Amino acid sequence: MKKTVPIIKVANLHKDFRIYARPQDRLWEILLRRPRHQLYHVLRDISFAVPEGKSLGIIGVNGAGKSTLLKLLAGILQPTVGEIAVSGQVAALLELGAGFHPEFSGRRNIYLNASLLGVPDDDIATLEQEIIAFSELGEFIDRPVKTYSSGMYVRLAFAIATMVRPDILVIDEALSVGDMAFQRKCVQRMNQFRAELKTMVFCSHSMFHIQELCDTAIWIHMGRIREIGDSDQVVGHYEDFCYSKKTYNSIEQDLPRTQLQESEVGKNSDDAMPTMPDCRISALSVCDSDGHAVTELEPLGSVRLEMEVEVLKDGIEGNFGFAFMKSAEEPIASFLTTELAESEVEKGPFQVGDVFTVSLAVQHLAMRVGEFYVLGGLADKSGLLWYETRFSKQLSIKPNKGVGTLIMESEWSVQRK
Repeated sequence: MKKTVPIIKVANLHKDFRIYARPQDRLWEILLRRPRHQLYHVLRDISFAVPEGKSLGIIGVNGAGKSTLLKLLAGILQPTVGEIAVSGQVAALLELGAGFHPEFSGRRNIYLNASLLGVPDDDIATLEQEIIAFSELGEFIDRPVKTYSSGMYVRLAFAIATMVRPDILVIDEALSVGDMAFQRKCVQRMNQFRAELKTMVFCSHSMFHIQELCDTAIWIHMGRIREIGDSDQVVGHYEDFCYSKKTYNSIEQDLPRTQLQESEVGKNSDDAMPTMPDCRISALSVCDSDGHAVTELEPLGSVRLEMEVEVLKDGIEGNFGFAFMKSAEEPIASFLTTELAESEVEKGPFQVGDVFTVSLAVQHLAMRVGEFYVLGGLADKSGLLWYETRFSKQLSIKPNKGVGTLIMESEWSVQRK
């Protein structure tokens, strides 16, 4: 059997930064030949390997060292100690505007970035129109990039990085900026990249995208690898860690803010190129087993979640989801159709003007105490991008005897010997 050679290999990697109290201390350090800095250890003893054709997700809290690791893999930074071996051409999409000359037009920056990636000029000319078309910048392509919005920056950077067909694609939060339509194109391109057995290193705070797009995940905590392994397993442990450490707002505090954010979607500068939503949730309800709307539920009872969907474009194929939420950021349980076959639930295609109701029956509700609300959502065919989400009114569990937040259906047995 042929041995697989890793396309990325990192061994005993350390990265330190020198922190100076004042700018002039750098000069005094050179003149006096005495240290006037403190060392900040960003990464310590990082080792891993990525096989060709596999995708690696990098997760961790802010300040853990994720972006520094990506810059080291892309060759922007050099390690203090350790080795990084990368085989093949690397294209990196890192912090906003990295690699762009602000005074140059988008078109000139296409040639600049592609040249830095080692693409011959003749090939760049061939790819130029494809890059412009994918970025959807239109007439903005001949304007200086310093006039671009954050979404326009990402459009152009992502189009260049993926169009040059690198062997390794390094991405730092690419899906956090830009409108829904372009995010969908990015996910499709990333899935195509994986289908071509290219290698991808993806850093994101979206655990759903890490699970769906990455084979393996690395959890970095305080500059060290806390866990590495299957992405589902690592993400589960990381989420459990975050939930145990984080203090959430009450439902009353969270819900108005969330609704305000949804009402203001589309008011930023990226709306120079607006897009029509594919479908919309027109109603969301929570009912008992008899079909009556309720706001108070029985432990171990049954509940039916329903949302009415209006289709706004032809040929829509999608997925649906519900979740019980303790706060706007803390799910208690979720239910998704992404793993279900079309024979189990209708997923389309739907046509413009179609109106249908998505229902989910939940048996033996396991919550014993507390307040929560239901979140309903519509996703695209891949299940990675959500068209719209909507929250129910506040719900609560009827008071009952017991200890703990959960109650489970059970059966006792005592047998004499």
